[in-house]
Amino acid sequence: MTQSTDPARHHERLLIIDFGSQVTQLIARRLRELNVYCEIHPFQKVTGDFLAEFAPKAVIFSGGPASVIDEDSPRPPEAVFALGVPILGICYGQQVMMEMLGGKVVRGEGTAEFGRAYVEHGAERIDLLNGWFLEGREQVWMSHGDHVSRLAPGFEVYATSPGAPFAITADLSRNFYAVQFHPEVHHTPNGKTLYENFVRLAGFKGDWTMAAYRDEAIRQIREQVGDAKVICGLSGGVDSSVAAVLIHEAIGDQLTCVFVDHGLLRQNEAEEVVSMFRDHYNIPLIHADESERFLTALDGVSDPETKRKTIGKLFIDVFQHYADGIDGAEFLAQGTLYPDVIESVSFSGGPSVTIKSHHNVGGLPEKMGLKLVEPLRELFKDEVRALGHQLGLPASFIGRHPFPGPGLAIRCPGEITREKLEILRKADAVYIDQIRKHGLYDEIWQAFVAILPVRTVGVMGDGRTYDYACALRAVTSVDGMTADYYPFSHEFLGETATRIINEVKGINRVTYDITSKPPGTIEWE
Repeated sequence: MTQSTDPARHHERLLIIDFGSQVTQLIARRLRELNVYCEIHPFQKVTGDFLAEFAPKAVIFSGGPASVIDEDSPRPPEAVFALGVPILGICYGQQVMMEMLGGKVVRGEGTAEFGRAYVEHGAERIDLLNGWFLEGREQVWMSHGDHVSRLAPGFEVYATSPGAPFAITADLSRNFYAVQFHPEVHHTPNGKTLYENFVRLAGFKGDWTMAAYRDEAIRQIREQVGDAKVICGLSGGVDSSVAAVLIHEAIGDQLTCVFVDHGLLRQNEAEEVVSMFRDHYNIPLIHADESERFLTALDGVSDPETKRKTIGKLFIDVFQHYADGIDGAEFLAQGTLYPDVIESVSFSGGPSVTIKSHHNVGGLPEKMGLKLVEPLRELFKDEVRALGHQLGLPASFIGRHPFPGPGLAIRCPGEITREKLEILRKADAVYIDQIRKHGLYDEIWQAFVAILPVRTVGVMGDGRTYDYACALRAVTSVDGMTADYYPFSHEFLGETATRIINEVKGINRVTYDITSKPPGTIEWE
């Protein structure tokens, strides 16, 4: 739960109770886009005491895979209905509202709907649906087997679909609303308008801005740290960089950054990071060049999870060695984001699936006896970029594509060698240069080259070659939770492949990966 000193405490807050939907995070994104602060919490964590402490101005029930008909199906606490605040139930959230408030839910019986559907409005118009049904029916995205067969007392129906006779329902006297579809997904084109209407009905002023967050975060950092010193693990990525500049603005030279160079960075990256932070921002910076130590430890290692853990363990050892030389350090700063927090929480209450086994400097706070400073843990990736603009970071730096903590190690499947890393750096530099020359860099969320663990036979000129193949990847995303491939033209791909083969000795074949990603990590492995 958010601590009372966090900047978010000064804002109106909406609570999203998560029942396990794959797209719950998208609800939060839609609300943040409306400048409404919200948090996602799994249903089993939401108790009466939690509700009293959180004090939400409104509540949303997410969808979920369970059936309310089953015994021990997920439920919110009864106390949520007595808060006197507006509630919106989505899909499973609608069904659990009906079941708990006196309605009835039944099995599919031929009315299941999955995918695109269309809803027709009823005779009466309500404020929740302002801007809806202006041109007849509305396209929505359905994903339900069960359906509501009888409304709870006080509810009326305001829209229907072929498989959902109560597609949109409401109890206007209590400001309870429920929809069977998912307004948060792209395939409900007018979904954002519905959320906008809901937060307006709830009385939100829309006070969640990065300018306000910056001021409050600075105040909170000063309050938390006092006169103590802070160590920041600086990777050179957007997250840790924004965190470092924000903390430095708050406490000045009480902050020291430790930049661990593990030899797995992109071309010229170490020099750029040192120049920017030490020379431009005058932030105390230790450049720990331990590339040989890392590469020696990775010799002969091919398993991706072993690589990550090897890098993570050695990173902690190296970081601690340099940090021990900073007298008076009591805090460790990390660029943890809200998606990291979400991914670390298991909806079921059991062990979470391992997605990111190397993230930031995990394990160090306990090992070193330090307290954590995580000024970005409330934010999504695009919000971090907006905060970076507020802090005056160069636009070219803020817009940099995300780069994983283990660096090129996970863009080099199989065994890592210095030769392969050098080939990969050069190929990646050509690829990014091509993207920039074509004016596509800011349209793409992340692009990179992976050198494949195979050699292929090719003919170049009059000679036969036996060199590596590489794969190009580029995805679009808003928040790093979901992604889709970027549709390059054949002309671009052909031009880029020709440049890589001509300019990078060691590669004779180039492929393009067009897979997309559901919620989860965007990286190669």
